[in-house]
Amino acid sequence: MKRGKMIYEGKAKKVYETDDPDLYIQEFKDDATAFDATKRGTIAGKGVVNNKISSSLFTLLEKKGIPTHFVKLLSEREMLVKRLEIIKAEVTIRNIVAGGMAKMLGLEEGIVLKEPVLEYHFKEDKLHDPLINEYHLRALGYATAGELDYVRDASFKINSILKEFFNGVGIDLVDFKLEFGRHKGKVLLGDEISPDTCRFWEKGTGRKLDKDRFRRDLGNIEEAYQEMLSRIVR
Repeated sequence: MKRGKMIYEGKAKKVYETDDPDLYIQEFKDDATAFDATKRGTIAGKGVVNNKISSSLFTLLEKKGIPTHFVKLLSEREMLVKRLEIIKAEVTIRNIVAGGMAKMLGLEEGIVLKEPVLEYHFKEDKLHDPLINEYHLRALGYATAGELDYVRDASFKINSILKEFFNGVGIDLVDFKLEFGRHKGKVLLGDEISPDTCRFWEKGTGRKLDKDRFRRDLGNIEEAYQEMLSRIVR
């Protein structure tokens, strides 16, 4: 697949056109950011790790009936994906109180929720991705009621699939971010699933094996990413 011009560069990825208008190449970078990119750095090998982990988890979800934008791996840092019109809302699923939920509600991290919580965040860094709801998304025309029904149901199903998988490799899936988009009239899961977009805590110890090690200056960042790769891709 021939790589064409770059059409997008974000905090963690670059996206390129291909000779097929329905397909893009997604390249993962080693750049790391936090707190709306006010903190910046590099995590050596992160792009390779996130590419491999994402492709493995997308493949798992596809086998379980969740359609994704993933087509195939192209290289250590690149995957071929379907072109999406991204829905302008990030979905966060929370199983354990941490991060933004702890701060917003004044709660201690580590409280296990009685049921998963779904949040929508408006995709806009300059506004700090504010919390919104389905009414905003429908009223502003960012998504239809049917699309949001699908996104909600698919997100909870993804959570069930991933929780079961991570339980099997000794990891608590604390929370994670998802993005969805439209491809030929169908809503697909997009973006990535990786230590950049999930909180992973080791069962029994609570050891953080995700981007929080960068956010909170905990050290051993590269080692944590590599450990997650070894647990997920075998």
